[in-house]
Amino acid sequence: MARRNNRRRDDDEGLRPGASYAQRRVVEMPDGEWVVQSITGSASTKHYRCPGCDQEIRPATPHIVAWPFDTGMSDDSRLQERRHWHTPCWNARARRGLAR
Repeated sequence: MARRNNRRRDDDEGLRPGASYAQRRVVEMPDGEWVVQSITGSASTKHYRCPGCDQEIRPATPHIVAWPFDTGMSDDSRLQERRHWHTPCWNARARRGLAR
């Protein structure tokens, strides 16, 4: 049987700071580079807690998901570092003091 050469594609592969890929982009912040993805209301089906205001993000609410840009992280580590933010809370993050 022939060997299949299926390379595993890293989620952040090819992303560069300032570049935009659909709704996912890499942004530079004082505490490092972050992958930021916009989530539409129809794609949001769970409750989340915003780390910026500590308030609930209800289902069907458009918001931001962000995680550190580190291609050396494992998939499990990347999932653990991912946070859901209200869009205004993410935008005000640098002014409030950089909380994860």
